[in-house]
Amino acid sequence: MATELVCVGTLGKPHGLRGDLTVFVRTDEPERRFAPGAEVVLGDRPARVRGSRWHSGVLLVALEGVSDRTAAESLRGLDVWARVEVDESPAGEGEFYDRQLVGLTVQDASGAAVGRVVRVLHGPAQDLLVVDVAGDERLVPFVEALVPSVDLDAGVVRVADVGGLLFEVEDAGEAGEPAGAAE
Repeated sequence: MATELVCVGTLGKPHGLRGDLTVFVRTDEPERRFAPGAEVVLGDRPARVRGSRWHSGVLLVALEGVSDRTAAESLRGLDVWARVEVDESPAGEGEFYDRQLVGLTVQDASGAAVGRVVRVLHGPAQDLLVVDVAGDERLVPFVEALVPSVDLDAGVVRVADVGGLLFEVEDAGEAGEPAGAAE
């Protein structure tokens, strides 16, 4: 089966004296990607997860061969990559991996192609699709009300007809007057 490397986290500062590292998680499945025995890639070298646990809301990971703080510090800042099957999808309906969304054609509500998804940003409130519309990057909140349809087989994301979402809204005021200006 064909696989590809997917970034699942970035190693942060060491935690304690035994070589544990904090992880800035970049996956919705940290318990799977950082499970004991999981094989990962750090930079360009393979590694194996010895163990992981949550501590005060932060994921701590122990890697085989990293047994002290000095060794852990040398890995700080490295991205952690996992090898996943190309056709693998999340278990939940309506859930997608970033790599499945990047490159999809973005259609407006009428079905006309208007852009392409170039990346996905993960924020505290919601995920955002970064859409290239004629060289201009637009941020589209990845919520069902604004992105009602994702068709991976067709390679298409359909976006709701909301003024200002993909295109600038034309100024409704008179020349030289801001829209909505009152006398």
